[in-house]
Amino acid sequence: MEGGLIAFWILAALIVASAGVAVFARSIVNAAYALFFSLFMTAGIYALLHADFLAVTQVVIYVGGILVLLLFGILLTNRSLEELITSSRRPYWVGSAIAGGIMAVLFGILVSTSWPEQSAQQLPATTAPLGVLLLQKYVVAFEFSSLTLLGALIGASYLVRRKERD
Repeated sequence: MEGGLIAFWILAALIVASAGVAVFARSIVNAAYALFFSLFMTAGIYALLHADFLAVTQVVIYVGGILVLLLFGILLTNRSLEELITSSRRPYWVGSAIAGGIMAVLFGILVSTSWPEQSAQQLPATTAPLGVLLLQKYVVAFEFSSLTLLGALIGASYLVRRKERD
């Protein structure tokens, strides 16, 4: 096997293992850390595929944004640890049955599809042209979306603080 294929299988095994930890962890903080590791390894697979923009976007948006927002949401809730542990949860077998059904469908698709083999070719980088487009042609939309997200963050923090004062 060549090095890229070995790295892919190692990253894929780490993603599956950390996703399993995220699903079955007893502590929500441990589940969030396992999700962090899984999302970061997914960025590694994007980097192996020479999709540099997707790899950077995965780290910045999902690992840096969504996961930090999730951790802040966990830390800012006023529920005690005992409430989180004793809250009613559906049995694991329901989720396992649904996941097994989805995996069976995906495995059927994987087996029945004919995958054409092509030689790997070095593709040009995608980050530079996208950066030029975002910061020249679409700069107004890019800045508007950042201001909208900032407004949503300020509004969410205001609502959380207002509930704490009441």
